Amino acid sequence: MTTYRKIHGRSIQAVTTDPSDSVAEGQIWYNTNSDTFKSIISSEAFSSGAAMGTGRYNFAGWAGSAPADTATCFGGMTAAPAISNLTEEFNGSGWTAGGNTNTARRQGAGFGIQTAAVKTAGYDGSSPSNDNTSEEYNGTAWTTGNNVNPQRQGHAGAGTLTAGVIFGGTDGTLLNKTEEYDGTNFSNVNNMNTARQNLSGAGSQTTSLAFGGSVPSASNATEVYDGTNWTTAGNMNTARFGMGSFGDSSSAVGTGGSTGSNSSVTETWDGTSWTTSPASLTTARQFFGDTGSGGSSTNGIVAGGYTTATVGITEEYNKSTNVITAAAWSSGGTASVVAYNLGGAGSKTAGLAMGGANSTGTGSLTSTEEYNGSWSTAEDLPGATSYTGGCGTQTAALLAGGANIPAYASTTSRHYDGTNWTAGGTMNTATGSTGQLAGILTAALIAGGDRVPGAPRSIANAEEYNGSSWTSVTSLPAVRQYSGVAGIQTAALYWGGYADTNPGTPNTQYNTTLEYDGTNWTSGGNLPAVRKSAGGSGTQTDALSIGGNPGTTPTNLTEVLNYNGTSWGTFPSLSTGRQHMASSSSTSKGTAFAAKGVLTAVTATTEEFSPETTALNVKTLTQS
Repeated sequence: MTTYRKIHGRSIQAVTTDPSDSVAEGQIWYNTNSDTFKSIISSEAFSSGAAMGTGRYNFAGWAGSAPADTATCFGGMTAAPAISNLTEEFNGSGWTAGGNTNTARRQGAGFGIQTAAVKTAGYDGSSPSNDNTSEEYNGTAWTTGNNVNPQRQGHAGAGTLTAGVIFGGTDGTLLNKTEEYDGTNFSNVNNMNTARQNLSGAGSQTTSLAFGGSVPSASNATEVYDGTNWTTAGNMNTARFGMGSFGDSSSAVGTGGSTGSNSSVTETWDGTSWTTSPASLTTARQFFGDTGSGGSSTNGIVAGGYTTATVGITEEYNKSTNVITAAAWSSGGTASVVAYNLGGAGSKTAGLAMGGANSTGTGSLTSTEEYNGSWSTAEDLPGATSYTGGCGTQTAALLAGGANIPAYASTTSRHYDGTNWTAGGTMNTATGSTGQLAGILTAALIAGGDRVPGAPRSIANAEEYNGSSWTSVTSLPAVRQYSGVAGIQTAALYWGGYADTNPGTPNTQYNTTLEYDGTNWTSGGNLPAVRKSAGGSGTQTDALSIGGNPGTTPTNLTEVLNYNGTSWGTFPSLSTGRQHMASSSSTSKGTAFAAKGVLTAVTATTEEFSPETTALNVKTLTQS
């Protein structure tokens, strides 16, 4: 008689707790506490990822690697609308800017990997309406390659830089033409069976999959290329064009696109037939980027696209025995006191909000509130203080600079031990508008800020604190205030802000980043755009810039960026735009919070960050 042991090579184990480590799909165990049989079952789902820096659709090309931890997108149409030459690279958690293509294109095709990609043809907005150029990407810059033949747009691609293939599209007439690329030249090979455009592709030069598209109505046709000939294969269940795709000719995923209206449907290919998946897109859309031949059928991404408007949404597909909960910001507790331009310290499980300006900006506050998921009132500050900076932990915090409105700057610093406030050392330079304090109580750094009254208002002074006294150190390269800050005294990160050097004239806005090593300041990677009054957390090589304000406009940012020690990339966004908030510069990004500050008005609300988590997909077995 066939038994479970004979099939799986093991007997059913009796356990008191379910396993937390990875186990084989289909393995069964008996939980004695719950008196149930349980098993691990594979699940497939999309989860939200960090949005693109610039939303786009009709991407001119795409290249990635498997799994979908690196990918590159280029070209397309922005919301302006305008044909784009922008390149963005995905690093597994967010998007960073890459080198621009030499010519802006949309509806081209791409193949390869992040450091060795090819983009082909497309549409540049001129007449004639199609293009036959190609470019190669080395992970930094694009160089012009040899032309494709014929010119085309709306085609698909697969393979690598030295062994690629493109197929389908239109040159004014629907095409079934196929071309192979050897790293230097394109050559015409055998045609597809069905001419179509806006189709999807996956696989390699010798095992390519072509599916969907328009002929001109939406198609469900599938074809497989073996490096010589195309063979008609099983149709998709839902005819669509403008889909996202990833995988290869034996195992692939097609998702979204348009049936005439936007679709969220996902189908999986097993080498013979298509099956409708339970993993629908969160947002139905068409003409987006994907990991194409670079992703796998168990791990891929789709990004950007068009709903009723251009979007930069990223969704990650995973099929595994783990359930993945995406990283996200969520609402936390609401404080008793509304405030902005205040100090923050600690983490989302043990945080502090200290002082600040009142809701009208006419006075400063003495309030101290502690956070552990909800806010509670703690001992008041000895004096009302706003336009101040904070750092440290909930039981060992430092508050420095700031003053009681109408004053803005002082040399005062104070310590909080979790119960009481005591006087700290006197700073050498009166400082306000900081939010620029990094480190811990016994090893802190303050840099920049302002010194109202006086001109110039912004300052470049920097000082280090040892828990009792302040020492002047190397100043910032230029004056600035309202910068974001993260890190520790010997490895600090400052970004954005502005310089107010002449009251009554426009401020100089910054998108620059500065790194401090305990002695000197050096330049880091620039922000995508200017911003001020952002919150910050993390380290010099793994920091978050949280919200803020984009210069002089009244709109506060929901955007959160991640710095990896070299460049800034996108990250899961806040629910609501916010600036002048309490955050904690030296906490890890995984325990970050953003509290109070200014939304459309001064607020007492909080948002908490939760990193991505994975858990085994454990199911209780029942009779049905």
